[in-house]
Amino acid sequence: MDGTGRLFAPFVDALGDALPTVIVRYPVTGEQSYARLTEHAAQALPPDGPLLLLGESFSGPIAVSLAARLPERVAALALCCSFVSNPRPGAGALMALAGRLPLPSPPRLIASRALLGPFETPALRLALAEALAEVPAAVLARRLREVARVDMTAALRGLSVPLLYLQALQDRVVPPAAAARIQAAYPATRIEAVRGPHCLLQASPETTAHALIAFSRGLPDRS
Repeated sequence: MDGTGRLFAPFVDALGDALPTVIVRYPVTGEQSYARLTEHAAQALPPDGPLLLLGESFSGPIAVSLAARLPERVAALALCCSFVSNPRPGAGALMALAGRLPLPSPPRLIASRALLGPFETPALRLALAEALAEVPAAVLARRLREVARVDMTAALRGLSVPLLYLQALQDRVVPPAAAARIQAAYPATRIEAVRGPHCLLQASPETTAHALIAFSRGLPDRS
């Protein structure tokens, strides 16, 4: 949810030349609605050519929205530890309230335990802390409120592209039910379970990169 893009370096390195990558970085000022961030992401995409969109965590609804808007360009969609509607609906009211309160930045230890868990290393803990430090607490709170009320299920159902869902087996943030709801709405979804925490691309860059590369090689040629 930090949207800085700085946590993706090991994953992008693992992709190498197999999948040229564009990282979308979200603004930390102004409106933080999914609609506005989707427009921002659309402007950051390459101007032409087929796309394989990857939406991680908070960015899943944005990737789904872009896939629905650009059917002629999006060849496939991948979601990692993500959702299309509130992943914890039982906490929806609390999440919405949190988005309206002046919350402090999450303590490093709490954030690290939630996002990395037992897969934490000193390097990952430092990288996570530095990324979160770049985003004002008020921005994170507004994005949390967006998560509480988002629902891109209808857009997901309207897609006609291959979809890979990378599911972290030790995810403490997004429960397995989120992937199950996605597969129920879009039965063509292929779920690939990977040992790791919510920050799966960061903790398991090689494994997730290899999964994405294998997925891309099975796609129809749209060049």
